[in-house]
Amino acid sequence: MALPLNTTPTLDEFRTQLRRHNLKATRQRLAVHEAMMGLGHASADMVREELVRQGSRVTVASVYNILSQLADLRIYGRRLSATNKMFFDVNTYKHIHLYDRENHTFRDLVDDELSTLVNAHLKRRKFKGYSIEDIDIQLIAHPTRKTKSL
Repeated sequence: MALPLNTTPTLDEFRTQLRRHNLKATRQRLAVHEAMMGLGHASADMVREELVRQGSRVTVASVYNILSQLADLRIYGRRLSATNKMFFDVNTYKHIHLYDRENHTFRDLVDDELSTLVNAHLKRRKFKGYSIEDIDIQLIAHPTRKTKSL
Protein backbone atom coordinates (compact mmCIF):
# COMPACT_ATOMS: atom_id res chain seq x y z
CA MET A 1 0.00 0.00 0.00
CA ALA A 2 1.52 3.32 -1.07
CA LEU A 3 1.07 6.21 1.31
CA PRO A 4 -0.88 9.22 0.05
CA LEU A 5 1.39 12.10 -0.91
CA ASN A 6 2.13 14.72 1.74
CA THR A 7 0.52 12.89 4.65
CA THR A 8 1.73 11.47 7.92
CA PRO A 9 1.24 7.69 8.09
CA THR A 10 -1.83 6.75 10.14
CA LEU A 11 -1.58 3.99 12.74
CA ASP A 12 -2.99 1.49 10.23
CA GLU A 13 -0.50 2.58 7.55
CA PHE A 14 2.27 2.37 10.15
CA ARG A 15 1.21 -1.19 11.05
CA THR A 16 1.35 -2.09 7.34
CA GLN A 17 4.86 -0.63 7.07
CA LEU A 18 5.97 -2.68 10.08
CA ARG A 19 4.52 -5.88 8.60
CA ARG A 20 6.32 -5.18 5.32
CA HIS A 21 9.58 -5.23 7.31
CA ASN A 22 8.56 -8.30 9.36
CA LEU A 23 8.29 -6.27 12.58
CA LYS A 24 5.57 -6.65 15.17
CA ALA A 25 3.32 -3.72 15.96
CA THR A 26 4.34 -3.68 19.62
CA ARG A 27 2.70 -1.42 22.17
CA GLN A 28 5.91 0.63 22.42
CA ARG A 29 6.32 1.05 18.64
CA LEU A 30 2.70 2.13 18.29
CA ALA A 31 3.03 4.56 21.22
CA VAL A 32 6.19 6.06 19.71
CA HIS A 33 4.45 6.49 16.35
CA GLU A 34 1.41 8.10 17.97
CA ALA A 35 3.70 10.57 19.74
CA MET A 36 5.57 11.27 16.50
CA MET A 37 2.28 11.88 14.67
CA GLY A 38 1.72 14.83 17.00
CA LEU A 39 5.32 16.02 17.16
CA GLY A 40 6.36 15.66 13.50
CA HIS A 41 10.08 16.19 14.12
CA ALA A 42 11.40 15.12 17.49
CA SER A 43 14.40 13.84 19.40
CA ALA A 44 14.20 10.70 21.52
CA ASP A 45 14.03 12.93 24.61
CA MET A 46 11.04 14.80 23.23
CA VAL A 47 9.20 11.59 22.34
CA ARG A 48 9.91 10.13 25.78
CA GLU A 49 8.59 13.29 27.46
CA GLU A 50 5.38 12.98 25.43
CA LEU A 51 5.02 9.30 26.32
CA VAL A 52 5.60 9.99 30.03
CA ARG A 53 3.04 12.80 29.86
CA GLN A 54 0.58 10.22 28.50
CA GLY A 55 1.36 7.84 31.36
CA SER A 56 3.83 5.46 29.68
CA ARG A 57 6.95 4.25 31.44
CA VAL A 58 9.70 3.97 28.85
CA THR A 59 13.39 4.81 28.80
CA VAL A 60 15.04 7.27 26.44
CA ALA A 61 17.27 4.42 25.23
CA SER A 62 14.24 2.33 24.25
CA VAL A 63 12.67 5.27 22.42
CA TYR A 64 15.97 6.05 20.65
CA ASN A 65 16.36 2.42 19.59
CA ILE A 66 12.83 2.32 18.17
CA LEU A 67 13.28 5.62 16.33
CA SER A 68 16.69 4.55 14.97
CA GLN A 69 15.31 1.22 13.75
CA LEU A 70 12.44 2.98 11.99
CA ALA A 71 14.87 5.45 10.38
CA ASP A 72 17.20 2.62 9.29
CA LEU A 73 14.20 1.05 7.53
CA ARG A 74 13.30 4.45 6.00
CA ILE A 75 9.94 4.45 7.74
CA TYR A 76 11.13 7.69 9.41
CA GLY A 77 13.72 10.22 8.35
CA ARG A 78 16.64 11.64 10.32
CA ARG A 79 17.68 15.27 10.76
CA LEU A 80 20.75 16.46 12.65
CA SER A 81 20.50 19.81 14.41
CA ALA A 82 23.31 22.35 14.64
CA THR A 83 23.80 21.19 18.23
CA ASN A 84 24.42 17.62 16.96
CA LYS A 85 21.14 16.37 18.38
CA MET A 86 19.39 13.74 16.28
CA PHE A 87 15.82 14.51 15.31
CA PHE A 88 13.51 12.03 13.61
CA ASP A 89 10.96 12.94 10.96
CA VAL A 90 7.68 11.03 10.76
CA ASN A 91 7.07 12.35 7.24
CA THR A 92 9.12 10.66 4.54
CA TYR A 93 7.36 12.17 1.54
CA LYS A 94 9.42 14.59 -0.56
CA HIS A 95 9.62 17.93 1.17
CA ILE A 96 11.98 20.71 2.16
CA HIS A 97 13.01 21.40 5.73
CA LEU A 98 13.21 24.79 7.38
CA TYR A 99 15.61 24.61 10.31
CA ASP A 100 15.28 27.28 13.00
CA ARG A 101 18.87 27.73 14.16
CA GLU A 102 17.90 29.63 17.30
CA ASN A 103 15.23 27.28 18.63
CA HIS A 104 16.69 24.13 17.02
CA THR A 105 13.41 23.05 15.49
CA PHE A 106 12.46 21.72 12.07
CA ARG A 107 9.43 22.54 9.97
CA ASP A 108 8.24 20.85 6.79
CA LEU A 109 7.83 22.96 3.69
CA VAL A 110 6.16 21.56 0.62
CA ASP A 111 7.25 23.68 -2.35
CA ASP A 112 6.75 21.70 -5.53
CA GLU A 113 7.97 24.57 -7.71
CA LEU A 114 11.33 24.84 -5.93
CA SER A 115 11.75 21.07 -5.81
CA THR A 116 11.03 20.79 -9.54
CA LEU A 117 13.55 23.55 -10.35
CA VAL A 118 16.30 21.95 -8.26
CA ASN A 119 15.61 18.45 -9.64
CA ALA A 120 15.61 19.71 -13.24
CA HIS A 121 18.86 21.62 -12.71
CA LEU A 122 20.65 18.69 -11.09
CA LYS A 123 19.48 16.23 -13.77
CA ARG A 124 21.49 18.27 -16.29
CA ARG A 125 24.61 18.26 -14.08
CA LYS A 126 27.29 15.59 -13.95
CA PHE A 127 29.37 14.96 -10.84
CA LYS A 128 32.43 12.98 -11.86
CA GLY A 129 32.49 9.65 -10.06
CA TYR A 130 29.05 10.11 -8.48
CA SER A 131 25.45 9.36 -9.28
CA ILE A 132 22.85 11.45 -7.44
CA GLU A 133 20.38 9.19 -5.65
CA ASP A 134 18.36 11.76 -3.70
CA ILE A 135 18.06 15.47 -3.03
CA ASP A 136 17.61 16.78 0.50
CA ILE A 137 17.00 20.52 0.80
CA GLN A 138 17.29 22.22 4.17
CA LEU A 139 16.87 25.95 4.59
CA ILE A 140 18.51 27.45 7.66
CA ALA A 141 16.70 30.39 9.17
CA HIS A 142 16.09 32.33 12.34
CA PRO A 143 12.85 33.81 13.64
CA THR A 144 12.11 37.33 12.49
CA ARG A 145 10.56 38.11 15.88
CA LYS A 146 12.37 37.03 19.06
CA THR A 147 9.15 35.99 20.78
CA LYS A 148 7.90 33.70 18.03
CA SER A 149 9.29 30.30 17.14
CA LEU A 150 8.34 27.84 14.41
